[in-house]
Amino acid sequence: MNRVEKREVVTEFSKKIEGLQAAVLTHYRGLNVEQINTLRRRFREEKISYHVVKNTLLKLAAKGTDLEKLNDYFQGPTAIAISHHDPVVLAKILTEFVKTQPQLEIKVGLIQGRVTLPEEIKALATMPSREVLLGQILGAIQGPAQQLAGVIQSGLQQVVGLINARADQLAESEKRE
Repeated sequence: MNRVEKREVVTEFSKKIEGLQAAVLTHYRGLNVEQINTLRRRFREEKISYHVVKNTLLKLAAKGTDLEKLNDYFQGPTAIAISHHDPVVLAKILTEFVKTQPQLEIKVGLIQGRVTLPEEIKALATMPSREVLLGQILGAIQGPAQQLAGVIQSGLQQVVGLINARADQLAESEKRE
């Protein structure tokens, strides 16, 4: 690869890492092409990219970005998974894949600008997705509001019941007179 090609690769990769939410470096030694392609297909379903990149080119592309925090880990055969969306999905896919293909080693991650160790990535995989968490929060907010609405409604029903009862009493007393 000549200098021009290297520069193009660095520029292209710099664009890919721009605005990332999560990136995970993996050590892929021991996996065959079919296994890596299986992982790539699974990632693609979730709009996550997976690249095998030379460490020197990765360092150049990472310069001036949060990814630069991982420079010490750009050693040996390195592949990087990049997500611009929910980091939990990335963590889930990787940990599921590692269960069936233990040769894949999670080196380190960068989750929303924070360096994340493999244990933390595995813990992140056990979390519900962003949508599920938002649903749980909404449910927690709606619960008390629904209870309050029920209390107000029952109070109003009691007042209406009292008014109706009093109206009935008055109607009865007028009939008697």
